Amino acid sequence: MFRTNLASSRGLRLWALGLATLTTAILMSSESAEARRSKHRHSTARESYSPQFSSIIVDANSGAVLASNNPDAIRRPASLTKIMTLYLLFERLEAGKMKLDTEMEVSERAAEQAPTRLGLRPGQTIRVDDAIKGLVTRSANDASVVIAEAIAGDEAEFARLMTRKARALGMTKTVYRNASGLPNDDQLTTARDQATLGRAIQDRFPRYYRYFSTTAFHFRGQSIRSHNRLIGKVEGVDGIKTGYTRASGFNLVSSMRRGNRHIVGVVLGGRSAGSRDAVMRNLLAENLDKAATKRTVAAIVERSPADGVNDVAEAAHRPVATVQLNGAIATDEPTPAGQPATRAIAPKPSLLAAAAAALPPSSAKPEPAPLTSGVIQTPPIAAIPGSAEPMKPVKVKTVQVKAGPIRLASAGPAQPGAPVTTNAIPLRADVAETSSAVAAKFAEINQAEAPRVAMPPQPANHGTGNGILGVLPASSLTAARAQTAAPRATTSQAMAYADPALRSPPQTVQQNAASKPAVPVVARTGWIIQVGALESENEARQRIDLARTKASSLLSKADPFTEPVVAKDNRTLFRARFAGLERDQAEAVCRTLKRAEMSCITVRN
Repeated sequence: MFRTNLASSRGLRLWALGLATLTTAILMSSESAEARRSKHRHSTARESYSPQFSSIIVDANSGAVLASNNPDAIRRPASLTKIMTLYLLFERLEAGKMKLDTEMEVSERAAEQAPTRLGLRPGQTIRVDDAIKGLVTRSANDASVVIAEAIAGDEAEFARLMTRKARALGMTKTVYRNASGLPNDDQLTTARDQATLGRAIQDRFPRYYRYFSTTAFHFRGQSIRSHNRLIGKVEGVDGIKTGYTRASGFNLVSSMRRGNRHIVGVVLGGRSAGSRDAVMRNLLAENLDKAATKRTVAAIVERSPADGVNDVAEAAHRPVATVQLNGAIATDEPTPAGQPATRAIAPKPSLLAAAAAALPPSSAKPEPAPLTSGVIQTPPIAAIPGSAEPMKPVKVKTVQVKAGPIRLASAGPAQPGAPVTTNAIPLRADVAETSSAVAAKFAEINQAEAPRVAMPPQPANHGTGNGILGVLPASSLTAARAQTAAPRATTSQAMAYADPALRSPPQTVQQNAASKPAVPVVARTGWIIQVGALESENEARQRIDLARTKASSLLSKADPFTEPVVAKDNRTLFRARFAGLERDQAEAVCRTLKRAEMSCITVRN
């Protein structure tokens, strides 16, 4: 009996042990299979991640598209947004409204921006120079908001300014919603639009564009290196910006200059930073030899700011497709493990006339009724490459001034003469500034003035600038003396000393053997600037259009007009001028136009 019970007990223990062993084997096999399935799922997810891709390579010398892949498809800009943020900041620096050492205050909202960032704290300040470097190297989101609030007061208003500027530059499909590129379903762009911006910021701000080549900088004990790995590793690459979000993929805008060639490339939707950089290197290498060696395309210029208002309002209500962002945040590159979360090339003078026909004129102010009979409208011209907006004609009036014989009178009580500005240049004999003669005009400006004709004997104190109407530049003395000897049609700049005792009544002038009433002189206020003297009235109007595109914001309220004048060789030239400016405005316009290699002089009206 005892033996039977012992045998049964042993059999039970063996059975239990076998069952436990089998159960353990089944569990281990199940966990191993689940681990393999999980690993396979993660591997498949990594392999299937393929953001939408776009690319374009543009020849900056000719404006031609050398290669493209879905260049107009809607994409996410990510941190490429900061290129426009810096564009608006560079505008303030160029206008003197901010300086590189200006301290900008850090708000609580700016400090709480998601990585990447500089680690700014509320109440601190940061210099403009450091903020720029923080954007181009680390792509700091906190510094982006600091800039936006310093310029516009809040980021939402700054984003509207960004979108308006995009429209002015011809970026027809780009909409901005913040200054950093952090995920927003309504923030959109295309490869073509980013190429336009990449070219425009170089053309407009050659002085400040150099920041985009920064490879590293030190900030409050940190050594910060750039995310743009092509700078310094690919010959000729001088910038400009990288970007990344989960929805956008890995983005990059690059600029390359080798010899006389200059190309700008855009890659959107790279699967990794390495693959994106490799694609860009290949595109640049394959297309560089196709690029032109001479600049033939006009610099990218802005339309009148008013033209973009409706576009911005329309963009604010445009429906867009919703994309799941998976909680991603905007950075230049994914934050590495262990890291704290934290020159414009203007067209050559020989090409200015041709470039004028390709640039959008700003609308001129309406003219009073008596002058409408002299208004001439420019014919329709082609649209700017990259812009879907039609060109708009500009109304420019031509005023012809005729005068009778000059009578000289004694000067009145002593008064100070007209002030001379640093930009004011004494008027010389006008030279036609057509496309074939601009270079000669520039050379002539640096030559000495022609010998002046001595004036006949005059009353005491004559010629001191104390006359009732003042003394005009001495370059018009030749015409004045000729008129004294033989009355005839004169240039628009005749000398006049208005002593009431010797003032002559209005006279008519003989022209083409027919007597006609003199055209009433239009009173013009403020200072006048002259941007050229051309051989035809149409060329003068084109020069006015070109000047307005180069300095649209400064000339938006100026009064454009052309004015005929007889040159030394008896040719009739047409001066291209703007009136109605303050002294500082006139000087600012001339500085802007001279940087764009356009002639410009200021004239006291």
